[in-house]
Amino acid sequence: MKALVKFAHEDGALEVRDVLVPEPVPGTVRVRVHTVGVCGSDIHMWHDSQSKSSKGVLPVTLGHESAGIVEAVGEGVEGWAVGDRVVCETAASICGVCALCRSGRYNLCPWREGYGLKRDGAMAEYVIAEPRVLHRIPEGVSFEEAAMTEPFSVAYNAVIERAGVKPGDLVVIQGAGAIGILALQIAQLAGAATTVVLGTDIDEHRLAKARELGADHTVNVSREDPAALIATLHDGLGADLVVDATGVSIALQTSMELVRPAGAIAKVGWGPQPLGFTLDPLVKKAVTLYGCYSHTWHTWESVLRLFSEKKLRPDLVLGGVYPIEQWEEAFGAMQRGDNVKSALRMPFGLEGDAR
Repeated sequence: MKALVKFAHEDGALEVRDVLVPEPVPGTVRVRVHTVGVCGSDIHMWHDSQSKSSKGVLPVTLGHESAGIVEAVGEGVEGWAVGDRVVCETAASICGVCALCRSGRYNLCPWREGYGLKRDGAMAEYVIAEPRVLHRIPEGVSFEEAAMTEPFSVAYNAVIERAGVKPGDLVVIQGAGAIGILALQIAQLAGAATTVVLGTDIDEHRLAKARELGADHTVNVSREDPAALIATLHDGLGADLVVDATGVSIALQTSMELVRPAGAIAKVGWGPQPLGFTLDPLVKKAVTLYGCYSHTWHTWESVLRLFSEKKLRPDLVLGGVYPIEQWEEAFGAMQRGDNVKSALRMPFGLEGDAR
């Protein structure tokens, strides 16, 4: 089968290879992948620019935003059948016995192994999955839309489950990439009264998409000071919630400037750079800083339900779907800011292909 494989810790060490079709062992299923989304972390893997702690085992097949069909069922698996349309959570394996797993917070399991990092992922024709990570794709939701469940779940976890945005809030979103744009949709759905999306020169297309999706204000921080705008909104004291979806450490300094006293910051973007500023504003303003990582079963079910009801619109942020052989074009379109999200289409010949 064809798979997009990271084969060395070097910039550009990524290529489509022919690899063996994996066999489902007892307690697993084999999913025939239809569509898989491209994540910013995949682009970091391409360039080998991820932090040292995020470097996985090699060689490894990338991809953790998948949608497809159950193609084979291993011994002992119940409740799933060949032909079921599914999406797969990212936690390919967990220990299942630590305090975090037992309390339902398995996304934080210290022994968690994620697809595309420590386990072969879904940028391939087939991927192996334990039934605990499977969710059924609702009727009326396409494979392409379903492949967006994972990034929407990241945004949902940050905005709803961690920070708890409330109707009437002023929400500022730093970063106009995928998670920032998806966080915008979720904040609007939760009743935010005013939304502001911040980006840089590279984000002009994505800031336009944010306006198309209903952002009340967009600011190119390379050319304008967002604090001047925020001071004119609501009571002028700042944002109830700032979502840091930039992946740049310095953005936290801006977050602390823009947030109101007793407000909240949801940090979802990874920022590996050392901090060169004081965190005293967090103390002075009594701000709550939420670290936001991954998601759980409930998150995925909530997002899929919202897809089904057309309350969230993944189709509006998917800029292009590319054959796996055109992975570099798909990755590049996101890196350049041309697409909010790109996805790869796997060779797929099963009945139900068009759904």
